[in-house]
Amino acid sequence: EVQFVESGGGLVQVGGSLRLSCATSGFSFAENDIGWFRQAPGKEREGVSCMSGFDDTTYYTRSVKGRFTISRDNTKNTVYLQMASLKPEDTAVYYCAVPRCYPHTMGERWDDYWGQGTQVTVSA
Repeated sequence: EVQFVESGGGLVQVGGSLRLSCATSGFSFAENDIGWFRQAPGKEREGVSCMSGFDDTTYYTRSVKGRFTISRDNTKNTVYLQMASLKPEDTAVYYCAVPRCYPHTMGERWDDYWGQGTQVTVSA
């Protein structure tokens, strides 16, 4: 059974940092792209960042470039998202998933497999 278990969210002030983790199981983690999506209240889910399972190439959406860093540990089947210089517009539920990951864009791939997400709230 494919599973994604996100953790590490919380309430943080503007300019603060958080590190999200996502433990995965049920598929060949090292052989797949992996990424983070987020959904803010009243908005559609958007791709935030992803990392290729082939060569570790990364993608970041424009609004988080230079502030967020994605990494993966294939020995632990876990993906991380280090978030710094957080802004109120980063407030959302963050999900990890297997995406379509390209150098200049990303998209959803496994539509049926989503975890419960982890809430990130950035207060002004």
